[in-house]
Amino acid sequence: MDDINLFLAHAIQLERDAARRFDDLMHSMQTAGNRELESLFRRLGELSRLHLSSAIARGGFHSLPELAAEDFQWPEGQTPEAADWQGVDSMLDANGALRLALAGERTGQAWYSAVAKATTDPEVLSMAREFAEEEAQHVSELERWIGRRSSPP
Repeated sequence: MDDINLFLAHAIQLERDAARRFDDLMHSMQTAGNRELESLFRRLGELSRLHLSSAIARGGFHSLPELAAEDFQWPEGQTPEAADWQGVDSMLDANGALRLALAGERTGQAWYSAVAKATTDPEVLSMAREFAEEEAQHVSELERWIGRRSSPP
């Protein structure tokens, strides 16, 4: 992806979906009475909204294309953050919620990393690397949460 406008349009959609999904997980954990994970997913949703705001602000300097769903260039036909999120409901347990969140963050990170590797545009490269690093921080945090839950006391 060598067009900064196209990249920002994708980043905005990806971060919008990530925030929505974290809200879904937060509500699911709220329903389950798991306040600890409810708080985690609330905070991760807020971070996704910060990333979204950053992408929108950067897009304010550009003329971003209006893309129809079929015009996005996603590897699986949908935003990486939306992949595997079917089934988020009140019956989802804590481990399942953490695994879903981790899968979404990993695919988001992989998408940004793939863009960074493939682009020839220095502005896209810089932003894609920055966004991939932000996703990597979320991946690391979720992996720590999963590790703590699976470690014996």
